[in-house]
Amino acid sequence: MVFPLRRTGSGAFHDTPDDQGRNPFATLREPGRRRVTGCALTGRAGRPAYHGGVNDAAAPASARTTLDAASGDVVRDDAHEATGGPVAFAVQDLRDSAATGADLRAVMPRAGAIAKDATATVTALFERFQAAPLATVLEMTEQFDGVWLDHPRVPEEQLDEALARLDPQVEQALRTAIDRVRRFAEATRPADTEVMMADGARVANRWLPVSRVGLYVPGGLAVYPSSLVMNVVPAQAAGVTSIALASPPQKAFGGRPHPTILAAAAMLGIREVYAMGGAQAVAAFAWGLPGAERADGSTAAPLPAVDVITGPGNVFVATAKRLVRGRVGIDSEAGTTEIAILADETADPRFVAADLISQAEHDPNAASVLITDSAALVDAVRTALDELVPATRHAQRVATALGGPQSGALLVRDLDQGIAVCDAYAAEHLEIHTRDAAGVAARIRNAGAVFVGPWSPVSLGDYCAGSNHVLPTAGTAAYSSALNTTTFLKAVQYIDYGREGLAEVAPVVRALADAEDLPAHGDAVDIRFA
Repeated sequence: MVFPLRRTGSGAFHDTPDDQGRNPFATLREPGRRRVTGCALTGRAGRPAYHGGVNDAAAPASARTTLDAASGDVVRDDAHEATGGPVAFAVQDLRDSAATGADLRAVMPRAGAIAKDATATVTALFERFQAAPLATVLEMTEQFDGVWLDHPRVPEEQLDEALARLDPQVEQALRTAIDRVRRFAEATRPADTEVMMADGARVANRWLPVSRVGLYVPGGLAVYPSSLVMNVVPAQAAGVTSIALASPPQKAFGGRPHPTILAAAAMLGIREVYAMGGAQAVAAFAWGLPGAERADGSTAAPLPAVDVITGPGNVFVATAKRLVRGRVGIDSEAGTTEIAILADETADPRFVAADLISQAEHDPNAASVLITDSAALVDAVRTALDELVPATRHAQRVATALGGPQSGALLVRDLDQGIAVCDAYAAEHLEIHTRDAAGVAARIRNAGAVFVGPWSPVSLGDYCAGSNHVLPTAGTAAYSSALNTTTFLKAVQYIDYGREGLAEVAPVVRALADAEDLPAHGDAVDIRFA
């Protein structure tokens, strides 16, 4: 059997006037064709397993590659015309690989070059911001969003105006989403605990909300009131009383965030909203902004620094959050979206293709990955992509994402290897389209959220499943969690011992203090009984 391997496209980073591709200092586009290097694994007969990584720089633009599934031979069809042809979606053959752990993680499809550039870019931005905070935000807003603001704070009356004009159907949909997300958030708030170690010896754990949070809502290539809901509702369920919100300004709306964002904020009682996006918004939350006099003579209040920053964004937003961790808390590195789908031959290829497309439409750098032991399914999914991608509204964006080095199909030997690959990839969103999907899902360790079976698409979780869609990306789901109430809570321990309780363990303190050569620790207990 032969199934086609479309050559990956440019995979370029696109700077846009929003946070979904924002590079504060440079436009990074790859001109023309590029070389996509192969991975360390080898496929059949020792050939590179990443067949999409054949030296495409040497091939004509119209070249198409195919893989003979029996022999593993790569066959190139130079007569195929790229224009109007199949959607690029590379295949990486892992069937003969014995890689595990770090070796397996090293060959997962990622857009690594962009992430490396983002660190240098954001570091320079932070240096500039700390020298002139407000000027930096305003200048970048003018440069990348095409609007000049005297201050990013949105006047509160504009929130109420936006809510009054909100489409009733959208308002009802938002209220449904808010209700479901709130029910789940409140149900998952951890309970306080108390343990009596002995008479007069009590230890307790209390979950206390942080004082102030900064919530980031992306915008530009799309409007994300759902992300506002996903950020605000768990913070409110945790008991946070001071909530600031930032979303990129829109030139079409006079330099304010999209009206639907403002309306959703008003619905949730949020009054502190800022028209700013990208890494500079993260900097403003971390270090604060001064107030300023507006052109109309009113005064915009300062933005006090926050304790925790949450919310999704592109690679620059995620990098900025990583770099301020330690100064403030963050939820996770919720960067450019990604979906992985673990599927066997029972999967519906049109469902799989539609779900890959649904996340690819977010961003040219979005990752859409299929993990399967069925070469026939890979072929069927790619046929479905060829049909569905041209018909979707954001076809070019989707095609770029699907053709990038961060996307493609991973062909595995069997379900066990597929599960291992899923854990190595640690997807933001992981769908399970297999026999006994619930049983397979229970074996997954690393994922931001797991969507079980063909009737639980990621789109459901994006809006109204009740779960949260702010999830760790780029492999960080191996150690990070979905945004939830504990993101906004601190566990504070209380130790309440009386004289009798302390007397019982005083010899233990003395023995351990002497063993660690910290005698004053023991003395601090002994003096109470002298």
